[in-house]
Amino acid sequence: MEETRDTSTGGERAGGGPHAPRRRHRVAVLALPGVPPFELGIPSRVFGSVEDAEGRPLYEVVVCTADGEPVLSDAGFVVQPAAGPEALAAADTVILPPTHAMPELAEGGPLPPEVGAAIAGIRPGARLVSICSGSYVLAAAGLLDGRPATTHWNLAPEFRRAYPKVRVDEEVLFVDDGDVLTSAGVAAGVDLCLHMIRRDHGAAAANRAARMCVVPPWRDGGQAQFIDRPVPEPTLASTTATRAWALERLGEPLPLDKLAEHARMSLRSFTRRFRDEVGMTPGQWLTAQRLELAKQLLETTDLSIDLVAHRAGLGSGNSLRAHMKTAFGVSPAAYRRAFSSAPA
Repeated sequence: MEETRDTSTGGERAGGGPHAPRRRHRVAVLALPGVPPFELGIPSRVFGSVEDAEGRPLYEVVVCTADGEPVLSDAGFVVQPAAGPEALAAADTVILPPTHAMPELAEGGPLPPEVGAAIAGIRPGARLVSICSGSYVLAAAGLLDGRPATTHWNLAPEFRRAYPKVRVDEEVLFVDDGDVLTSAGVAAGVDLCLHMIRRDHGAAAANRAARMCVVPPWRDGGQAQFIDRPVPEPTLASTTATRAWALERLGEPLPLDKLAEHARMSLRSFTRRFRDEVGMTPGQWLTAQRLELAKQLLETTDLSIDLVAHRAGLGSGNSLRAHMKTAFGVSPAAYRRAFSSAPA
């Protein structure tokens, strides 16, 4: 289940004084043999786009290998690491992209000794993250036992057989279990990195990073992976324009019949098409978007809780409190205290 608890140490002060510069949050990306270059590059690209109000980087990202030696990617070129396993011992967050060169992990086999030793050297309290089948490495190290996790939907049956102690949910984009986070395939790794930025520094910072990377700023971790869903035929109507239209009117009543009317579909066709394209019902999607708007308003304005709820289309302050408690486990006031950048 997604949490809003912040385990980041990125806000520590380097010199200990109240006006000392913030120490950058250290992210170590472990490149294993057979790593896909796209997934390997996601953390550097996304976290490298995050800056504070003065334009200073908030994260320091380093690519390392288990023994400090180069590794061969699955694209046929060599990855020259910037560091060895010592980077894992110093990291605040350790990210494990997939590997396509360790087939023994698909059978629940052991990690290579040097990889196991490198994983064992991660400092206590570090945040552990996997992208796609990087979850196999965490599972093989015993770090997912008894925990909820996800991986690419196509690998879920195999993963369950190999690691029966892991509570696998292949229906979601990512799982945030506090200090251990796992994501589904490829693009879900981008979603998870943006989620961590949002958790560490708030929605405004995550949105800026998303704009720099030219990717959608937010897809909820509970959104479906679109398992075996065919791409709609181009001749069929889409709900894309209606979703964009609704995002501009979240503060207004948006009943299902009004959305279907805008899309020029029947209620039944609209609901079916919406779920095929988005992976959730129109009502679920609207609530998620309204909560995201409410979080942004809580972070960036000093509007009252009632007014935030009204502008986000969630009715009253009590309704907003109930929705945020259910979705994030915190009240609007607590969320504002943790993430607000609004002037006092």
